[in-house]
Amino acid sequence: MLKNTFILLLIAFFSLSLTTATFASAQDSLTSTEGLQFESSPDTATAVEAVPEDLNFTASPDTMVSQDSSKIVPTKANASSGNQESGKKSLWSIFIAGLVGGFAALLMPCIFPMLPLTVSYFTKQAGSRASGISKALLYGLFIIVIYVALGMIITISFGSDALNALSTNGVFNFLFFLLLVVFAASFFGAFEITLPSSFVNKMDAKSDKGGLVGLFFMAFSLSLVSFSCTGPIIGTLLVEAASKGERLGPAVGMLGFSIALAIPFGLFAMFPSMLKSLPKSGGWLNSVKVVLGFLELALALKFLSNVDLAYHWNWLDREVFLSLWIAIFSMMGLYLIGKIKFSHDSELKFLSVPRTILAIVVFSFVIYMVPGLWGAPLKSISAFLPPSATQDFDLSAGIAAAPSHNDGKVKKYAEIFHERGTPKGFDPYYDYEEALAASKEQNKPVLIDFTGWNCVNCRKMEANVWTDPAVAKLLKEEFIMAELFVDDKTELPANEQFVSKYSGKKIKTIGNKNSDFQASAFDSNSQPLYVIVDASGTVLVPKTGANYNVAEYTAFLQSGIDAFKAKK
Repeated sequence: MLKNTFILLLIAFFSLSLTTATFASAQDSLTSTEGLQFESSPDTATAVEAVPEDLNFTASPDTMVSQDSSKIVPTKANASSGNQESGKKSLWSIFIAGLVGGFAALLMPCIFPMLPLTVSYFTKQAGSRASGISKALLYGLFIIVIYVALGMIITISFGSDALNALSTNGVFNFLFFLLLVVFAASFFGAFEITLPSSFVNKMDAKSDKGGLVGLFFMAFSLSLVSFSCTGPIIGTLLVEAASKGERLGPAVGMLGFSIALAIPFGLFAMFPSMLKSLPKSGGWLNSVKVVLGFLELALALKFLSNVDLAYHWNWLDREVFLSLWIAIFSMMGLYLIGKIKFSHDSELKFLSVPRTILAIVVFSFVIYMVPGLWGAPLKSISAFLPPSATQDFDLSAGIAAAPSHNDGKVKKYAEIFHERGTPKGFDPYYDYEEALAASKEQNKPVLIDFTGWNCVNCRKMEANVWTDPAVAKLLKEEFIMAELFVDDKTELPANEQFVSKYSGKKIKTIGNKNSDFQASAFDSNSQPLYVIVDASGTVLVPKTGANYNVAEYTAFLQSGIDAFKAKK
């Protein structure tokens, strides 16, 4: 009984971890925009070579400054490390998301009951224990090959440029939202996502062949037969991997997923006695599906929020988003205690200890979110929520007016970004040239904040680091802030549209303009990116990305202030 309780606790952990890892894969968000083209070479430090030859540059230790545009172009030695490190972190997070998704898939009704049957087949059919183990390991290896091949097909079919475009493309984000809603409905029991039975039967027939071919088709048959359960998890993983813009994202995600799926077959073949510790199949397997369905539904809202923010639909303000999450997780809690039932559920005669603990966790999370309806920061989930500026009713702040210059004129683009994008209490510029002019006038350095509506890390930095009193004091009193959104879809006036000398593409939107500036000047397309410059646009200290250590971020800001004062 103790073993079963422990295993059921693991089941609850994996169920909750699926969404946690999926959200974690967004941590190093790469936000690219339509109209930009990035090199496919692993070495991202090629932006300098793409700058037109007709511009003259004056060299500084870390940067080159364009004399006619005030744009900063980092030298090659200073440019690539940040992007490479960000890419590695993003791939690792995608891999972990795949790994957790694979463990969650093991608990699906289509796979879990097959574990003892498949392992027993290997141990009984093989002539010796060593032969059984080798066949089980090969079986697991073929599972990995099949799923990684699926990930590679996704990459080859769409290409790295197309995957980059998915991160902010409104149509794809909205389709992802609908797709995840369909997956959730499938988990709730509305229908099953299955492959054509004729195709599945043909593959299953080929698994009767002996040798490596037979083992391969056995693994292929498992993938096909279990598709009704694993399809939504795989689909969610591929959507997240593709939306991160990483070229190898889908393949890396599938690698993690397949490793988690393959490990038990080899492990139980080596130690068959461990099969006795597995809990018996039953109604709890369907409960795992339903819990994952609620998590899919919660995740779907994040994609809808991405579109809502970038296109200014103003549907999902922060309190609306929170209200929906509160409703979703409340229903999950009611389901766990048996107050809500779906068509495929078995009768719940009593609450097990793991189910009770999971219900307590879910209801506690709901209670935690409630104060957010009145403006509570909710720092632990702030990265996934719409910006705090979208909160209509905030007890901690008054009504914010659009920021203006000293002469009373409203700052450029303030009507677009100030009331929905900027954290309350801050007064940035939204145009780089205006920020440089203010820097010259007020004799302060400029902190360029490359951010985005869809940037998870940006929201986390704003809620967890910028709210620190010491950081907030420096930002408000010592800097001219320039908040440049790279994924905004607002069209520029016709006379401000231009063809990028960096990418050769026409720049039509505010997001295009800011992203083109970031890519050409700083050889980076990841957000957030913080750069400190003086009034002439010269970089004062090395740029930095997201850093959740308040002391280190404060030191970064102070070093910029010191460098600015030293130049006087």
